[in-house]
Amino acid sequence: MLKEGMYLADRYEIVGKIGTGGMADVYKAKDHTLGRFVAIKVLKQEFSEDVNFVTKFRTEAQSAAGLEHPNIVNIYDVGSENGMHYIVMECVEGITLKTYIEKKGRLSFKEAVSIAIQVGRGIEAAHNKHIVHRDIKPQNIIISTEGKVKVTDFGIARVATNNTINADVMGSVHYASPEQARNGFVDGRSDIYSLGIVMYEMVTGRVPFDGESTVAVAIQHLQEEMVVPSAYVPDLPISMEKIILKCTQKSPDRRYQTIGDLLIDLKKALISPDEDFVVMVPVGQQEKTRVMKPEEVETIKEQAGKVYYNNDDEDVNTDDEDEDDEDEDDEEEGGFLNPKMEKAVTIMGIVAAVIIVLIVAYIAISLTGVFKFKDKTIDKDNTTKKEETTDKIEMIDLTGMTYDEAKKALNDLGLGIEKGDTMSSDKYEEGLVVGQSEKKGDMVKKNTTITVNLSSGAGEIEVPSVVGLDKDAATDTLKAAGFKVSTEFEYSDEVAEEKVISQTPDGKSKAKKDDTVTIVVSRGTEPPKKVTMINVVGKSEQDARNALASIGITVSNVNSEYSNDVPEGCVIRQSIDGGTSVDEGTSITLTISLGKQVVDKYYSLVNYKIDDASKLGVPSGATDVKIDVTLYTSNNEKVKDWTGQSLPFTANASDIKNCSDGYFIVKCSWTVTDESGNPKQETNGEGTRINVTFTQN
Repeated sequence: MLKEGMYLADRYEIVGKIGTGGMADVYKAKDHTLGRFVAIKVLKQEFSEDVNFVTKFRTEAQSAAGLEHPNIVNIYDVGSENGMHYIVMECVEGITLKTYIEKKGRLSFKEAVSIAIQVGRGIEAAHNKHIVHRDIKPQNIIISTEGKVKVTDFGIARVATNNTINADVMGSVHYASPEQARNGFVDGRSDIYSLGIVMYEMVTGRVPFDGESTVAVAIQHLQEEMVVPSAYVPDLPISMEKIILKCTQKSPDRRYQTIGDLLIDLKKALISPDEDFVVMVPVGQQEKTRVMKPEEVETIKEQAGKVYYNNDDEDVNTDDEDEDDEDEDDEEEGGFLNPKMEKAVTIMGIVAAVIIVLIVAYIAISLTGVFKFKDKTIDKDNTTKKEETTDKIEMIDLTGMTYDEAKKALNDLGLGIEKGDTMSSDKYEEGLVVGQSEKKGDMVKKNTTITVNLSSGAGEIEVPSVVGLDKDAATDTLKAAGFKVSTEFEYSDEVAEEKVISQTPDGKSKAKKDDTVTIVVSRGTEPPKKVTMINVVGKSEQDARNALASIGITVSNVNSEYSNDVPEGCVIRQSIDGGTSVDEGTSITLTISLGKQVVDKYYSLVNYKIDDASKLGVPSGATDVKIDVTLYTSNNEKVKDWTGQSLPFTANASDIKNCSDGYFIVKCSWTVTDESGNPKQETNGEGTRINVTFTQN
């Protein structure tokens, strides 16, 4: 496990842990090479030796490394060190779109369109490089503190030419396209479907399909029509609803064919939100919702037993005992219909058949005159009044009853019951009836359904703000306002001891009377934790830093000196000896070896004569002989040079460092007379090498 102060690749200094998932931990780190903060995803130890897991883990970097776009979280580096496999990526400060939706409930039309456009631009950049994301969902969309929207986690993306998708990388089933659900061909239109589901959730605050298992949700994607968004948001502009519906068509051919086409309509929706301009592809006979074949159903059931990965790398296994039982029941009955439901349907069919037979018999008997009804006009009014009186029930008072008590009381009178809206009440406890659709004493017909309102408990009142008060004063204030108080303690360097650091719920917010308000009280400055100093003498400087950081010790200063015993770059000594008890966070000074000290030796060249022209390639009879002389050490370092010299020549040189021999390069030029008596200039080309030995001073 990495800790603060450790280094990866001698470059990334770990600042702290910012998240964890089923497969990997995520750390914030400082890139000392480029001077920026990065996020590092490190595969957990239990998976690091599994080749399949490592391969899947590295897929993210391999897929997204070539993507550079303002709306995509960029991948910077990938590597391995000491058995750890990691990916270095852009560090984005912010929250996921999922968290943002949960906090706001639902987003406004303009905000949803703005986010969708930015997400679409990121997806378009990937599609242009033939990469399909395959896991677009709010958890994989980050909204930075500056308001920039970025798509992250290309962990299951593949090149678009790869035509199939494995079940274990199917993605989050609530946002998976129908073709993903049935393990079919997947291309960029699958990302468009998933983005449509995300837009649906942004504007309504809910996903269109939900269920107790991934199988149930997958089947809804395949076979059921979604409730239109305007059913939950009546004021939603028609353009936005049509865009969402077109994105989420079950047939890919009826969706937007490219993300660019979708972006055009989204931008137009911002300008003309109430204009019905979205062109829907007509439904063909072959594209109607169809019942899945048994083999397709079995495929989806098999998918449910496998692991689906979310944006935090956490896995959700749907293969629990309850679903196994449901699957077995489904298989025995030959379909997805619950056995109890099938039985109920059968009984209803029989009852319907009996009713039809009775109606036919009644008509037949009436026609044959078997039954004759007396027309007694005189008694008609009296009979009607009697029937009206007999058919009506005097309503009773239900307030203060539980729902079950009210149901029994009404059923005994021949009346039905249904739940209405809940209402706050200072008089009746939560769950008791506080209102009814028909008041006590009213005459209501038999079989009437009475709507009852149940209490949600006492109404909400404002919570006093007690942050900064003494513990006792804060407790008294909250109790006086009608709240219960729970007290927690924690250390603080900023808030004085016994003062309130924070409270939940916050001050000025609303809560019910008798609700519990939790206050966090300062214990004052936390006393330093004691640790035992370790011995790092002989370790390399980086290993020593990592080892000390692991126990909370920082290296504040580094000295250097020569050593004949300790290798270069290793610790000679430490300012605090190993085994000493010190406070966590204590600083230490390390002395690092420069290696063995080299004593310089100096040499000289004294009165070396160069006078034999024939050894320099000069022909006999040559005139105007000139030489350029350069002296080198045997390490090819230039010592000195002389130009335009005449023979004989004497060379002297001093202060030649750490080298006992060397050589001259002598370049010559001269004049000769040809057969016609004309003078001609010649040289010895690259020169002549003459080896020499130096004299030590």
